[in-house]
Amino acid sequence: MIIYIWLAALIAALFLYCRQLYSRFSQYGVKHKPTIPLLGNMAPILFKRQHMVQCLTELYSEHPKERFVGRYEFTKPKLLVKDLELLKKIAVKDFEHFLDHALSVNSVDPLFGRTLFALKGQEWKDMRSMLSPAFTSSKMKHMLPLIVEVGNQMMVSLKKQLKESEHGYIDLDCRELATHYANDVIASCAFGLRVDSHSEPDNEFYKMGYVATNYTFGQILKFYGYSAIPRVMKAFGLTVLSDSTRDFFNHLVIDTMRDREEHGIVRPDMIHLLMEAKKGRLTHEESKDADAGFATVEESDVGKKSVNRAWTDTDLTAQAFVFFLAGFETISTAMTFLMYELALNPEVQEKLAKEIREQEKSGKFDYGSVQRMTYLDMVVSEILRRWPPAIATDRLCIKDYNLGKPNDEATTDYIMKAGESLNIPVTAFHHDPQYFPDPFKFDPERFSEENKHKIKPSTYMPFGIGPRNCIGSRFALCEIKVMIYQLLLHVELSPCERTPIPAQLTTDTVRLRLKGGHYLRMKLRT
Repeated sequence: MIIYIWLAALIAALFLYCRQLYSRFSQYGVKHKPTIPLLGNMAPILFKRQHMVQCLTELYSEHPKERFVGRYEFTKPKLLVKDLELLKKIAVKDFEHFLDHALSVNSVDPLFGRTLFALKGQEWKDMRSMLSPAFTSSKMKHMLPLIVEVGNQMMVSLKKQLKESEHGYIDLDCRELATHYANDVIASCAFGLRVDSHSEPDNEFYKMGYVATNYTFGQILKFYGYSAIPRVMKAFGLTVLSDSTRDFFNHLVIDTMRDREEHGIVRPDMIHLLMEAKKGRLTHEESKDADAGFATVEESDVGKKSVNRAWTDTDLTAQAFVFFLAGFETISTAMTFLMYELALNPEVQEKLAKEIREQEKSGKFDYGSVQRMTYLDMVVSEILRRWPPAIATDRLCIKDYNLGKPNDEATTDYIMKAGESLNIPVTAFHHDPQYFPDPFKFDPERFSEENKHKIKPSTYMPFGIGPRNCIGSRFALCEIKVMIYQLLLHVELSPCERTPIPAQLTTDTVRLRLKGGHYLRMKLRT
């Protein structure tokens, strides 16, 4: 009987605790989905019934008249911003209230916690200012030959496979092609390494990159844990990265910098730029050349300030590491889906291939000529709308902030408390028919000279929004454009028997992956 009484008391206590815990939105009239005790609204993702894209888009679409809606990430309330004017206030005008990302791993994971993505407050501002000059158009010009060299390497391997094929074509998972390419570009442009993952797929750099970017279920739970219960995670000293991954990148960056210092080696890559930035030799410069394209994000005043601050070798290694993470995963994802859409839209592919052939006839292929290819930019801009690799971004409220009323029927303003966070659902905005008609159609003409002025500011944000946007947008766009240029110059893409049509995201991972894989047919152009 005593056991039953204690059990009943515990159940009652848990019920009362959860009712209080999940009442944050209800008392202000904020729409949200029903919750499961302690899991909040995370059950569909944890049990692999829905992809995060589907969860966020569904919540975004269910309440069309709301300015913002709510969800619970386990026990933490998290708002989803829908109203454009509110979005601009949060991300730009009142940025100082939402300076940081919600992830909190600084004191536990010495590498990931020191990356530009994870840094907070003044440290983030100072690091952004130090790194910003490394990502200008002039720096990208010097890196372009390194990217082209990797692309040539890819094409040698691909042509060899095609010529040896009995059928005159090969069916392959284009994600594998994209990840090998992205890996080799990052190895060259960030770390000064010459790697050929197409002919040597088991090289150490690729294997470490695969481990670092293909998170296990346990690592994903740790990320959620740092967002929902950071104090508990810190108390147990749980790290996101494995010791072997951390040691590999630490030794790689520090040994390379030491070797270059000792031998006076200069190479136009990220290691060199980090070394120059540490010495205060990089300054922000305005480029007079054509920019990287419609999707490029501009640097805010935060990134243009001069900073005199001492940084450790771990700080520099962390920036090289996050540059690797972004380059390996997000860029390869964009290129994978671009190849998929070009295969399924042959008229777009042929129009782009024609522009590429015309450019090739000019005999000049440099940073400026890549940026002048208008249809190429339209195609890349559209793939980043249709399949943005960063499906959402977040902001942490660091000072209490009045968001106003969630809808016209609400009677009370919602005061967001310091320490609470919100989501900006990038994919949901990109797929909203009021901003992009027929949103699931792959249509580069949205970004033509005649049409791009119709795109409302802040509805298109593949590289984020506001001062905390992606610092590497120019590099990413340059890399994607160079790869597709070199590929379509020689190869024709088409669907094969294993191509998943229609496209459906798999729920086995939080990353963007198609159910059934990304198989396409490739053959040499005649």
